[in-house]
Amino acid sequence: MPLYNRRPELPSLLPPPPLGLADLLARVRQALQQQLADSYWVVAEVAELTAPRFAGAHCYLTLTEQTTDGRGTPLKAQARATLWSQRFQQIAPAFERHTGQPLRPGLKLLLRVQVRFHEQYGLSLDVLAIDPSYTVGELALQRLRTLRQLEEKGLLERQKLLALPLAPQRLAVVSSPTAAGFQDFVQQLDEAPYDFALTLFPATMQGDDAPASIRAALDGVRARRRQFDAVVIIRGGGSRTDLLAFDEYGLAAAVGAFPLPVLTGIGHERDEAVVDLAAHRALKTPTAVAAFLVERLARLEAALLGYGEQVAALARRQLSQRHARLDQLSGRSRYAAHRQLDAARDALRERARQATLSPREQLRQLGLGLERYRHQLPRAARRRLAREQRGLRRRGRALLSRFIRHHRRRREDVLRRRFRLQLTLERHLHRAELRLARAAAVQEYLAGPSQPAHSQS
Repeated sequence: MPLYNRRPELPSLLPPPPLGLADLLARVRQALQQQLADSYWVVAEVAELTAPRFAGAHCYLTLTEQTTDGRGTPLKAQARATLWSQRFQQIAPAFERHTGQPLRPGLKLLLRVQVRFHEQYGLSLDVLAIDPSYTVGELALQRLRTLRQLEEKGLLERQKLLALPLAPQRLAVVSSPTAAGFQDFVQQLDEAPYDFALTLFPATMQGDDAPASIRAALDGVRARRRQFDAVVIIRGGGSRTDLLAFDEYGLAAAVGAFPLPVLTGIGHERDEAVVDLAAHRALKTPTAVAAFLVERLARLEAALLGYGEQVAALARRQLSQRHARLDQLSGRSRYAAHRQLDAARDALRERARQATLSPREQLRQLGLGLERYRHQLPRAARRRLAREQRGLRRRGRALLSRFIRHHRRRREDVLRRRFRLQLTLERHLHRAELRLARAAAVQEYLAGPSQPAHSQS
């Protein structure tokens, strides 16, 4: 009898029969259908988008999200999505109507999707709905981030510190040469009574290439900046989508850091673009920019004409006063001459009385001397009066010249103070408008609609 029981022998385990690839993928599809909910709300960025090329075609998207795993390693999630034709015809117009722009790559969306798995095509997502309010809030946040970044670098106020010339006539114009806004701008300046020297730097003013094109045009202006008084960026009216290029950070930073004053006439009547806020002065339309330039020259001309009239009137008053002074001095000289003549006559009478006691010859000599004195005295008085008049004229001319120089200096000082005061007022007004715009943007962001909650698994 053995000392221990022998371990019963176990039957050998056979490996499970192999599955076909189709069976395995079918089990994956079945497991996904059982474990996942009917649909989910998902936040993702559109990396690629293939729009329908004809009626009845579908829209294909590639959705991505940058995230990190549990160890903090960067991870990029990506999935294919399909927006079927019927849904695309309903969702795309509504999205563009609410956000002001079409579906395009680079947008961050809130989508309601269904998870689909097909044995042949793999994992994909069917888009059931898109919440446009999420995208609107995202665009507002992006604009606010851009403004904060510009403010941190001092590029929102830098243009406002530049002095716009009193008569800006040498203008560098950044625009599309075929745009109606540019033609209106040129026509408005041609009809003005002033001479403007325009140099066009062509640029694309719409689309994804617009910011880079405008920056390239500004680089061209920078190389020739000594030839211009100011830069004008103009574009005609357009939809909200067409004007998104002017909210781009790189373009706004290039405008804010430009060494010449930049005037903008983007052609919109609603919110200001970021480029408008970074420019020296923002006007609503290209024709408004032209009207501003013409009005500035008209005000300068009116001021100069007014100062000229004041100088002429003051000069006339000074000359009138000097003539009155000359007449007064001439009267005094004549009165003095008459007094001297009367005194001489009195002396003559006294001597005549004394001459009766003197010899006749002495009387004759005195008479002759008296006659010479009578003839010399008026001539001497006239010579003295002429010298006095010449001296008065010289003093009058010197005084007038000194007054003109003094008035010119005072006029230049008044112009400088007036311009500084106007610039300070415009700066404070713009800062107040900027604070109001920031407050409105923050209030709009705080009051924005909340994101829909994710469905539970």
